[in-house]
Amino acid sequence: MTMVHETPTWFTRPWSVPELVERKGRRQVSVVLPALDEEATVGEVVASIRPLVGTLVDELLVIDSGSTDDTVAVARAAGATVRTREQALPHLPPVPGKGEVLWRSLAVARGDLIVFVDSDLVAPDPRFVPALLAPLLFEDEVRLVKGFYRRPLRTGGSDQADGGGRVTQLVARPLLAALAPELAEIVQPLGGEYAATRALLTDIPFAPGYGVEIGVLLDCWQRHGISAIAEVDLGTRRHRNRPNHELAVMSRQVVATLLDRLGIRDSGRGLSQFIPSGDGWLRVVSEVGRADRPPMRLLDDSAAVGRTDHGPADPRFGIHSMS
Repeated sequence: MTMVHETPTWFTRPWSVPELVERKGRRQVSVVLPALDEEATVGEVVASIRPLVGTLVDELLVIDSGSTDDTVAVARAAGATVRTREQALPHLPPVPGKGEVLWRSLAVARGDLIVFVDSDLVAPDPRFVPALLAPLLFEDEVRLVKGFYRRPLRTGGSDQADGGGRVTQLVARPLLAALAPELAEIVQPLGGEYAATRALLTDIPFAPGYGVEIGVLLDCWQRHGISAIAEVDLGTRRHRNRPNHELAVMSRQVVATLLDRLGIRDSGRGLSQFIPSGDGWLRVVSEVGRADRPPMRLLDDSAAVGRTDHGPADPRFGIHSMS
């Protein structure tokens, strides 16, 4: 017998920016760019969104994750409001990783609708943000909108038209097909361009590091069902391509978060990689992040959030370890 699964909505309805502004009404929209050493690209990403500020977009935030280059200065010069991860939650020591900076952004972003856009995009399309917002403004049931796109891979001075997104194609989508088949139709489950309601984002924990996107997707699905998720075609997305050893570390975190969200025991073991070195091999171990940040709605400025290392969790704030 063939099983039939519901699929997320591919939102294709025509829209214009003035129409989206009208539908937005009194709701506020925040666009958040997480950034770590992205001085070469963050200015152009900010500039592609800046014309929308004051109409469709109410605030454009860059949340810096400890950059050592001129990311902060470039982002400010381009017209963004910049906050460091420390400024976002000054009472709480930060931990490394993308999940941390996105979680902290919720403490300073005031929007009812929040759009996340990666700051390493090359030649970003100004229509990215309106396209991601459109399903939330047209469809009351939608809580999360994932962008999908063609992802070229630049190698040897030339582009492979669809060679990018290796962690998505080789890790995330096969695992979803095997373990959460209702999500198997999501084109870019790990994509960094997505929009969501504040109500959703503040009601879910945030996974560490590069597990954050798969965590948000699975949490939305488990709480609200597939009908709460929409997808939009953003055309082509170009960004800085990473070497395989970095993608392997990302993959390990994605696997850990996916298993955790599905209630499957993970070993918690870090990833060992073996890198050719001279006549031998160098063994490098990358630890897997295991502690979620709690739903932001549970946090107040005077609270101690609990352990952020791999030790025991503080159950008062919903932090749990993947084990």
